[in-house]
Amino acid sequence: MRVRDWQDILEDVVESDADPAGWRAVGGDRANGIGEDLYIGHPKAGVFQLKTYAKNPFQVEGVGGQVARKIDDDLDSLFPEDGDGHFGVQSPVPEDEAEDTARELGEVVQAHADAPTSPDDLFEDVMETLDSPAYGPAEIDLYDRPEQVDDLSDTFEEAEELLDAELDDLVDESVDRGFQ
Repeated sequence: MRVRDWQDILEDVVESDADPAGWRAVGGDRANGIGEDLYIGHPKAGVFQLKTYAKNPFQVEGVGGQVARKIDDDLDSLFPEDGDGHFGVQSPVPEDEAEDTARELGEVVQAHADAPTSPDDLFEDVMETLDSPAYGPAEIDLYDRPEQVDDLSDTFEEAEELLDAELDDLVDESVDRGFQ
């Protein structure tokens, strides 16, 4: 596995030719140290692991890598099929398309306001309108560590250790301690 910047990993997700609605994610606190663990998976595009931390409210640092080339039967049960949470990866809307996209998005929201639809339907329609390259159900706990994250960490133990070490080095390099 090649360790890269977390944004490069998300760029791989964005640029994949996988079905945008087929992605799933699970994430939570890191087991050791500051930051978060996130696994993003697609049956055909594989599983990507990200380790990030907020350096400050405006800057996130992190590392990641592809840990599996596909989601097999053993991994499938560790990713949510549906649920209360959703995630989406979004590329910026090109400037020359911004007005049209905003108008279409307004029409989608109005259509859902006028008709009895579910939150899942609204999410799906918004992601399609924004031409999101990756979205789907997610189980992400911002205050704890879901059991699936532990199971994925155990499954990809070598990647876990490597990414933990890389993130710890990144934190040590970028965090000033004490007073100057």
